[in-house]
Amino acid sequence: MPLSAESKEVIRATLPAVGAAIGDITPLFYKKMFAAHPELERNLFNRGNQKQGEQQKALAGSIAAFATLQLDPDPARVEAILSRIAHKHASLGIKPDEYWIVHKHLFEAIVEVLGEAVTPEVAAAWDELYWLMANTLIKLEDDLYKAAGVAPGDVWRTVRVAERRHQSADTVSFVLTSLDGAPLPAFRPGQYLSVGVVLPDGARQIRQYSLTNAPSQGDWRITVKRILATTTPDGAVAPAGEVSNFLYDNVFEGDDLQVTTPFGDLVLPDDGAPLLLASAGIGCTPMIGMLAHLAETGDERKVSVLHADRSVANHAHRHELATLVERIPSAEVHRWYEDLGAREPLETVRVGRADVSDLPLDPNTKAYLCGPLPFMLSLREALIERNVPAENIHYEVFGPDSWAPSA
Repeated sequence: MPLSAESKEVIRATLPAVGAAIGDITPLFYKKMFAAHPELERNLFNRGNQKQGEQQKALAGSIAAFATLQLDPDPARVEAILSRIAHKHASLGIKPDEYWIVHKHLFEAIVEVLGEAVTPEVAAAWDELYWLMANTLIKLEDDLYKAAGVAPGDVWRTVRVAERRHQSADTVSFVLTSLDGAPLPAFRPGQYLSVGVVLPDGARQIRQYSLTNAPSQGDWRITVKRILATTTPDGAVAPAGEVSNFLYDNVFEGDDLQVTTPFGDLVLPDDGAPLLLASAGIGCTPMIGMLAHLAETGDERKVSVLHADRSVANHAHRHELATLVERIPSAEVHRWYEDLGAREPLETVRVGRADVSDLPLDPNTKAYLCGPLPFMLSLREALIERNVPAENIHYEVFGPDSWAPSA
């Protein structure tokens, strides 16, 4: 059901004010919610993203984008935004009741920040907008749970680590099997699952990891890159990854892990369209899963694979990438490294940043991107300049989704 005409006009009139204050509203919302429900911060939300403000930015962006799209409808963009959120929520086991918790503390924050500007008419319009978004997500998530054959939120299971293998110095993969030998739930190439671990301070933290094997191979495999603390150019310190370091340092063959049913909307189409799979750094993981599927099924469509990394040594799944491309009849790979060391550049192995300017591209190409935001934004712009339609360019963001391209 669309937003009512009355509420639409109120939203149109107040969106500039709310949008200008959203950067103050969302941090206050999280502060209020975590004060009332500290278990959510410890056991559900990503503490690292909270400290850096990334989750607040993503929430603000999704609310503003959804509100804007009610004023100037674009069903395709609404579907894309909400589908991504719904898959993430399903992978966390979010239940409908939790939307009431969010509503309470979000609206308290709105009233506290905007004060007397929040008249009953304004409150009613934004309340309608919130529940339009929330109920749409609840329906999408319910559909995802039904498709997975689970009750809402009942997505967690215990699996056993059958194999641990280094894919680079700071990256390891884990092959996961069921405890009783029964088949694990099916997934689609490109999807991810959540991993929950209890950290030394007792907090249960959850992260998502792409599946890096083909669905037909039976088991699940994920790849984890340990995230070390770094100092940004402006002097800020980006903290080490709590879960990635815990998994890297503590999980080995024979250990059990708590994981979820696979979800994720960045999946390979079965329409035979030419593909461009472009990644940077650990963004290679969903692409490895897609390539494994293409190799296992003998897919004959044209596949262009691009990967950018800091160095050959840093490139996780480097040998496997080359091997999979060789198994796909019409696939080719191009790699760029910031530092080639003592190695000489080749026609398909170059120094510098990924560049599609001289890459042959079919106008019907469907592109899949994964990596740091600057990499994906730059590549998306370059692909559009090469006449690849914007609707054919899909992406995966590791962490809160703060990228919402408008075209």
